[in-house]
Amino acid sequence: MRARTLAATAAAAALTAAGLTLPLAGSAAAATTPRFDFNGDGYADIAVGMPNATVDGKAKAGYISVIYGGPQSPSQSTGVISQAEAGIPGTPEAGDRFGSSVAAVDVNGDGVFELVVGASGESLTSEQLKDEGTITVLDGSGWNVKGTTVARGAGEFSSIGRTIATGDYDGDGDTDLVYGENSEESGSLRFRPGPLTAAPVTTTTLRRYSMGGATRDLATGDFDGDGRDDIAATWQGMEDSSTFITRWDDQAKPAQWYADADRGSSLAAADFDRDGTDDLAVGLVQPNPESETTHCEDRLGGAVLLLKGSKTANFGTESECITQSNPEVGGTAEEGDDFGAALAAGDLNGDSRPELVVGVPGEDVGTVKDAGGYVTMNGAEHGLYGGLARSQSTTNMPGTAEAGDRFGAQVAVGDYNRDGLWDTAVSAPGENAGEPRSGGVWFVPSSTEETYPLGKSLTPFGFALPHGSIKYGEVLGL
Repeated sequence: MRARTLAATAAAAALTAAGLTLPLAGSAAAATTPRFDFNGDGYADIAVGMPNATVDGKAKAGYISVIYGGPQSPSQSTGVISQAEAGIPGTPEAGDRFGSSVAAVDVNGDGVFELVVGASGESLTSEQLKDEGTITVLDGSGWNVKGTTVARGAGEFSSIGRTIATGDYDGDGDTDLVYGENSEESGSLRFRPGPLTAAPVTTTTLRRYSMGGATRDLATGDFDGDGRDDIAATWQGMEDSSTFITRWDDQAKPAQWYADADRGSSLAAADFDRDGTDDLAVGLVQPNPESETTHCEDRLGGAVLLLKGSKTANFGTESECITQSNPEVGGTAEEGDDFGAALAAGDLNGDSRPELVVGVPGEDVGTVKDAGGYVTMNGAEHGLYGGLARSQSTTNMPGTAEAGDRFGAQVAVGDYNRDGLWDTAVSAPGENAGEPRSGGVWFVPSSTEETYPLGKSLTPFGFALPHGSIKYGEVLGL
């Protein structure tokens, strides 16, 4: 079974624009396979990373929780899954940041998904100030969650687990792992071949970065249409940056296939124009500081760069830039909106074309600063068009737009109620900031009606999670 997982990313929010209508959804066909089903009940689930949460009195030890999908909507949580559990490697320690990233993957193809979890602050020695980092696979079959550490940072500044992605990149049928790794001066992108077991495995450096370089985000897709997974990465250093794609040849050897000087904060891969190749969306795109050119000259409030897929070496020859200044895109482009800080892609209206969900966490709702929102753009023959915007002030969206909520800081998609239409999960880690249980995740169902469907808020208070569960939704996993 092919795994296609996005790394954990930051997201954003968008203000509802007057005059826009909700796109009519297509008929709900047979239910699709969930992108992430942790308990094997056939409903897509939502993985929430809480790297800043307190566990057993240890600040920022971190934990994860899984919100289970259900017939009407997601409605219950696993509670706390942390390194305090008997079957999970490690011990909760201050600064471990367990849950720095989360990514779902069906390791053995049984239809029950495992969860890949990063702990970027984990120390592998008695020196607690060292941050080698670890990556662990959690087996969710049954209530007794067990974990296997599949990658460890090589140096005291490695901090692996901040950015992760999975897929069968070398084409051998096993799920592989790609992750960013830092060093004292620079960084790199690493490849850890499958199977994802505890056995020692030799990793490969896919690319080394320049001074201060670190991976910002990763996305798995088939950008050349050959039926095999490729990995896209975007990174930034002190004086250099780029976005690039690595693919594996018929001899399972990796090589850089595409590179561009522009960088971003988030990535999403999907075949928006249905030409048989995945396109790459780069959110919050910025130029390389050493380059005199950029795809997106207009970046007021943030921009999303869409690079078109290709079955030849001409990937990215066709591209477009999208901002809130584009016609029919919800909201108004304003400084600090962060349009594109988070991205997710999936078919939300049943027309067999993926939509792109764009987070805009810095969006002001009226006079309310940084309340946040998100924009849903429609896939089309020539790329993306339109863009319905929603916030917590939109009809049927629970809650109230408040300053600093940053609604849309993370976005994810999946068929959480198994009605055949993919839904949207949107987080607001700033919700109820300052309280011992802050943040939240909003479930927004898709609909066949030309109305705003009723959303649902999912909060650490509502799930009775322990105090110290701050910034709930800071990390979402697909």
